[in-house]
Amino acid sequence: MSLEVEVERILPGGMGLAHAGGKTVFVALAAPGDRLRVRVEREQGNVLFASIEEVLAPSPVRVEPPCPYFGRCGGCDFQQLTYEAQLAAKAEMIRDCLHRIARLENVPEFAVVGSPDTWRYRMRATWQIDREQRTVGYYERGSRRVCDVADCAVLRPDLQERLEQVRATDWREFPKELQHLDVVAGENGVSFAPEFAEFDTRELSLTVRGEVYHYNAEAFFQINPSLLGALIDFALADATGERALDLYSGVGLFTLPLARRFESVVAVEANSAAARFARRNLQHADLSNTRMITATVTDWFRSASLDQVDFILLDPPRAGAESAVINGILRVRAQQVCYVSCDPATLARDLKKLVAGGYMVQSLNAFDLFPQTHHVETVVHLRL
Repeated sequence: MSLEVEVERILPGGMGLAHAGGKTVFVALAAPGDRLRVRVEREQGNVLFASIEEVLAPSPVRVEPPCPYFGRCGGCDFQQLTYEAQLAAKAEMIRDCLHRIARLENVPEFAVVGSPDTWRYRMRATWQIDREQRTVGYYERGSRRVCDVADCAVLRPDLQERLEQVRATDWREFPKELQHLDVVAGENGVSFAPEFAEFDTRELSLTVRGEVYHYNAEAFFQINPSLLGALIDFALADATGERALDLYSGVGLFTLPLARRFESVVAVEANSAAARFARRNLQHADLSNTRMITATVTDWFRSASLDQVDFILLDPPRAGAESAVINGILRVRAQQVCYVSCDPATLARDLKKLVAGGYMVQSLNAFDLFPQTHHVETVVHLRL
């Protein structure tokens, strides 16, 4: 079934919103203001999910996507928008989630800080491997088929070079069980996990705001180095005191600067490789006032006995914080909480619980760590 629609705005998750025949229409890869002929792919209740058949009248903010894989590759879904429109859409997504899900009546003013690099910025990626089809790239949109990508426009040049080397490797050298390859860059090379052929899991380093972070492809690290300093500055702001918690702490991106501001820090990270690097990073920084715990944050809260805590920072994965973690934070009653999130919807869900527990949203800001995609990093400060 085909329809003619006009896209009103971009929703959280990146779909365009339109209406037709009394039904709500979600349109993939749209721009606000587009007039389109769309094909309905799926109907769910009163909602139609559609793809673009023809752009009848393009939005003023629509541009020609430069990537030849756009629309098929499941990676980037905002290449059709000017960069200014991408930032505006992300700000609107955050406001929408905070109003609709968190039920916040007064959302503080904020801006989405743009990335200095809008292309060739990614220092981390996961490449999917299909041995049967002999393809290397990313999953196609809405499927588990691998889109064979020779040149990824958002990869840093050093990662793009390594992608080309992986693609040129004899398929007999690929382990039979290899289905995906995690890669990350640093100031001293590129690391792979798992390692094979000439691609090893080497240790890397990156300096941010004077702190040196060691890591490899087995440990999570943010993908856009150009905004990490600004992200840390806003997240920590003027926080100081006796004791801080760093939850989902990774290799210590926030742990090290927290340890310079507080008398003692407890950092909790489930990934053993990341926790191991965090301990080394603290040691190399000559910081001995931090206790690094390798455990899930939920398990740690179940057994933790905490005295007064002044500041809590949490940076959970896209799924957000578990209910037990939010309940643990409410039990601790720290005066200040900073929530760093890569998903506005799960952030809003968790903020609703924190606000119901007595916290007030004091300030927020957002950082475009993910240009050309609908993803955005949001940082919220709360106080009792």
